[in-house]
Formats: sequence, structure tokens, C-alpha cells
Amino acid sequence: MTKMSLPRVGITMGDPTGIGPEIIVKVLSDKSTFHFCRPIVLGDRTIMEQAIRLLNSTLKVNEIEHVEEREYRNGKLNLLNLSNINVNEIDYGVPTKACGKAMVKYIEEAVKLVLDGRIDAITTAPISKKVLSDAGYSYPGHTELLAELTGSKEYVMMVAGERLKVTLVTIHCGLREVFHLLTMKKILTTIRITHSALIDLFGEEKPKIAVAALNPHAGEGGLFGNEEKEIILPAIKKAQQLGITVEGPLPPDTLFYHAAQGTYSAVVSMYHDQGLIPLKLLHFEDAVNVTLGLPLIRTSVDHGTAYDIAGTGKANSLSLFNALKLAARMVIHRATKN
Repeated sequence: MTKMSLPRVGITMGDPTGIGPEIIVKVLSDKSTFHFCRPIVLGDRTIMEQAIRLLNSTLKVNEIEHVEEREYRNGKLNLLNLSNINVNEIDYGVPTKACGKAMVKYIEEAVKLVLDGRIDAITTAPISKKVLSDAGYSYPGHTELLAELTGSKEYVMMVAGERLKVTLVTIHCGLREVFHLLTMKKILTTIRITHSALIDLFGEEKPKIAVAALNPHAGEGGLFGNEEKEIILPAIKKAQQLGITVEGPLPPDTLFYHAAQGTYSAVVSMYHDQGLIPLKLLHFEDAVNVTLGLPLIRTSVDHGTAYDIAGTGKANSLSLFNALKLAARMVIHRATKN
């Protein structure tokens, strides 16, 4: 990978009635974006032009039929036009079934392009899980859809900031379900995939991983629960036998402080809020969502469609900017390793 060969990153537009189009326009209006990647938007021309007018941007849409047709430079938005949403039939913050089907189409095409080697990575703008469901899709979110499209059986959700990186053993489920979903195998898989990603995608030579306990005080010797002794610790010992530098199970109320100070490369958390509350406390606006374990590089914003502010121009684009930049950096790290 030379300086003249910047990574080609496909940006999926997300929900047409959310903030995705706005933040894409903001990011592509930033000259520095073109210093680290060659971006291609997969979305809807009418919607993107509406966002350009909303923000009074000078961006010009360059509609292309093939990703090979490109001129990557500031002021130009290269677009694969994959839907035909009528702006007169939708309102900001009020998605339709057509929006749901369009969201999926953008993602499907992006996956096809990267698997065919025509782009190098995918960065996704936010979608709505409810709109997916209303449109007839049974995926809890991007992660599960991408896993099915790529035939991936083992995948892990990471949310990353400069000070803290967190991966989750269980993701979108009720808290009472966590105790039934946790297994030694699932924890080991999360540790293993996290370790591989830190080396291959983040460029760390000797990553050090911490594993959070499930119960207060790491179970207090069984007083508050036996999951640490019976499930989590055996997974950690197995990972250590595989040559992975990993510690735990550690009490979460102190673990995240030390992780944020740089003691650990990443934290493996047992459930969604355990890991993402401290992560978002530090990185509410700039965190990036990364799907690990796929045969492609995918980053995303770490926020939703923000229907309440869609169409106001107030949406913060920092998470998308960081997601795009991280995707490009990961392409370079992987190319260097290979």
C-alpha cells in the first residue's frame, strides 16, 4: 500500500430519513478526508442532494455506475445511486418500508463490492432496527446482517476510542438473558477474535486484554455468583494456553479505570451496558463501532439515526469521520501484515 494508493472505502448512506446523509456531506466536505481514503457513497442521489442543500455545501454529486469510474478529490461526492426515494413522500425522522429496503440494498451492494475486491472496506451510516423489522428483515442490526451476507459464524462487536476499546460477549439482548447466553466457548471466541484484530487491524505487536467479571467484586469467591469460577476463568486459562496475554476476571468497577489509563489494549465485557457505559462516558461523540471476525473491514458510527434532529443540520459528524479514518488505517495495517 503506497501513499498514492489510498484505501477505497464504501460509505453506506443508512436511513434516508435519519442523519446519515447529513453527516456524510459534512465528512466529505472536509478536505482532510481525501488525505486518507478514496470514498464512494452507496445511497440515493435525491436524498444526498437534499442533504447538500440543507447544509449549503458546495459538494457536487458525481453519479457513477461502477466504482472504477472515479475521480477522488475535494468537492466531489462519488455516488453509486442504488435507490429512488421520492423526497416529497417522506419526512425527516419518519422512515417508511421503502427506506428500510433501501438501507439493506446499500449494505448488500457494499458487501459484494468489497468481497469482489473492488473496494477495500465499508463504513456504515446509522440504520434503524425497527425500520429493518417493519420492512420485513429479522436482523437485530448491522452486525447480524453483515454476518449473514458474508457467511460468518464467529463475529464480535467492538466499540473503539483513543483511550478505551471494548468488545462484547453478548450484544443486543435482555439483561436476564445474559446469564443463559454466556458460555466458556463464547467468551473464548471473543477473546481470540479481539486478540487477532488488535494485531491485524490495529497494528499492535503484543496486545494485553482484560476480561471483565460478570458479578460484583468478581463474584466475591462465589458469594455473589459462580460464573467467574465456572465459565469466565476457564475461558481465560484456555486463551492463555493459546499464547494470548489476557487477565481476569476483573471487577468492572475498577477495571475500566485502569484500561482507560492504558494498562490494557482492550476490555472484553460480558454484556452491552457493562462495556458501553464507560466507553461512551469517555467517547460519546468520537467512538467507532467495528465488526470483528468478518472477511472484510467494516466500521460504523457509534450512534443511531437521531430522528429527533434529522434535517436540522445539527448532527455531529465526528464519529463518522473517525470510522472512515479507522477503516482506512485498518486496510493499511492488514496490507502491511500481508
